[in-house]
Amino acid sequence: MSEVSASGQSIGWRLRRWLLVGVSFLVVLMVAYTWAVLSWSFSVGERAGWVQKLSRKGWVCKTWEGEMAMVTVPGTVPDKFAFTVREDSIADAINRLSGRRVSLMYEEKVGVPGSCFGDTSYFVTGVRAIDDATPLPGPAPATPPATGAVAPGAAPAEPTMPAVAK
Repeated sequence: MSEVSASGQSIGWRLRRWLLVGVSFLVVLMVAYTWAVLSWSFSVGERAGWVQKLSRKGWVCKTWEGEMAMVTVPGTVPDKFAFTVREDSIADAINRLSGRRVSLMYEEKVGVPGSCFGDTSYFVTGVRAIDDATPLPGPAPATPPATGAVAPGAAPAEPTMPAVAK
C-alpha cells in the first residue's frame, strides 16, 4: 500500500507534482533567458570588406554562416570576420553583392545558448555595397609635381644631355 498524507493524497503523487512544477519552472526560465539574450545587443557596429564565403549550415537549425576579409592596408594579411545571418533576405542581398566590397551592419549577442541560433556571436542585420571610388578617410595624398616643375624650396635640376650612341 502507498502511504497517504494528512490531506488524503499519496506521497508519490505529491513528489511527481513538485517534480513537474520544478521542470516546468526550469523550462520557462531557459526560454526567458534565451529571449532576453536574443533581444538585447552587447554591441552594434559595421564592418567593411569582401565576403569570402557564405553557406547555409546546421543539422536542425539552419543558419547562414559567413566570413569576410577586411584589408586595413593594401599588401597586408586580411583580418577575417566570421558572422551569422538568420534572415534569408539578407543572405540573398549578400549573395547578390558577391565580388564587391560591402559593409555589413551587425549586432553582437553575448551568452546565446547553444549553436542553434548561429555559430558566431555576430548577427548581420543589414548589408550595403561600397563604391570603391570613395576616398579613404584622412588627409588627401600629396600629388607629385608636374614634369619640369620645381617643388617649393628645391633647387632646379641641372639639364642633362641625352646619351649619344657611338
